[in-house]
Parts: sequence; structure tokens; C-alpha cells
Amino acid sequence: MQADGTYALRCLTIMPDHVHLLITLGERLSLGKTLSRLKAKTSASLGAHNLTWERGFFDHRVRPDEDRASIFHYIYMNPYRANLCAHTELWPWFQCADVDRAWFEPRLDDDLPSPTWLQ
Repeated sequence: MQADGTYALRCLTIMPDHVHLLITLGERLSLGKTLSRLKAKTSASLGAHNLTWERGFFDHRVRPDEDRASIFHYIYMNPYRANLCAHTELWPWFQCADVDRAWFEPRLDDDLPSPTWLQ
């Protein structure tokens, strides 16, 4: 869906029972249609593991003047706040677009949460 311009993935964290995505929408589809298409494209893979998408989703439209760093921080920290891994472990299901990695990675402590983020 990135290749056809539906969206550009900025960052994501896959959790055991949900996913956090930050995307920049393309010009062709609304957010609802984009997520419907994402669910349709991934349903067969999920079904192979007896998993399904829930109906609906929670969204938050980011305004141009809104601080994206706090959104990246929230998405990155979600598994740590849920105690799914120790703060000394790297959560393997976090991804960040190359364009954003350049400014986000320096905020980390050797790819791990900054100690100040854990307070």
C-alpha cells in the first residue's frame, strides 16, 4: 500500500492484541477506506493463525502544527508501558521510516528507551 501511494508509513508498533500506526495518507483514499483495505489485505494471513481484525478502529488526525515527536514517543513506548518487555530489551515489532529514523533514533539510548522516559 506504500508502493501504490495509499499511505506512507511513519512508524508502527505491533502489540499482542492491537497495532499502533502513524501514517501519512495519500491523496486517493480516506482514512476509513485505507484501513479497510489494510484489513482486507492482511485478513488471510491473520486467519491462518486463527486471528481476526476487530470491527472499527480508533483514529487521531494529526494537525500540521502538532508535535509528531510525542506521537512517535507514545507508539515506541507502548510495549514498555504495558510491561511486555524490560526497558533493557529492544521491542522487535517497532518500525520507523528511514526519513523519521534520522531524528528519532538520537532520542533513544542505544536503540532503547531513554531512562528519563521510564520515570
